[in-house]
Amino acid sequence: MSISGIGYEGLTLDAFISKLRIRGIQTLVDVRLNAISRKRGFSKRALAEALGEAGIAYIHLPALGNQRDNRAGYGELESNLANEVRNRFRQELQSEAATTALQQVTDLAQAGEVVLFCYEQDEQHCHREQVLDQVRLLMTRNLVKS
Repeated sequence: MSISGIGYEGLTLDAFISKLRIRGIQTLVDVRLNAISRKRGFSKRALAEALGEAGIAYIHLPALGNQRDNRAGYGELESNLANEVRNRFRQELQSEAATTALQQVTDLAQAGEVVLFCYEQDEQHCHREQVLDQVRLLMTRNLVKS
C-alpha cells in the first residue's frame, strides 16, 4: 500500500511504462485538469490503452487538476508567487469534488500501489506535491482511526 508521484517530462511512453512496472504500480491516477498532451501516447485515451495493455489501471480525476491561471508560480520554489499559487491550490483541494477525489485516491492507495501522474518530472514544481500531501494526510488519519 503506497502512494507516490511521477511525471512524464523527458520520457517516451515505453520508458514511462517501464518505470511504472519496475515500481510495481497497479493504478495510475491522472491529476491533470485536461488529460491531453502534445507528446505522443500521453493523452487520455492512448495512455489508458497503453497502461491497460501493461496491466495498470488508469483513472482520470480532473477535480485534482490545477487551473491554467494558477500554474505560473510552480516554476519557483521560494517566492511570494510560489507560495500564493500553492496556497490557492490547497484551497481548491477543499472543494467537495476535490475532497471526494482525494478520498478515492486514498482508498486506492490503501489497497495497492498507486501513482499520481502529471507532466513535471520534479514534484516540487507541480501541483501533484500538494495532492500527495493531502492523500498522505488522509491515509495517516485513517491509520489512527483503526
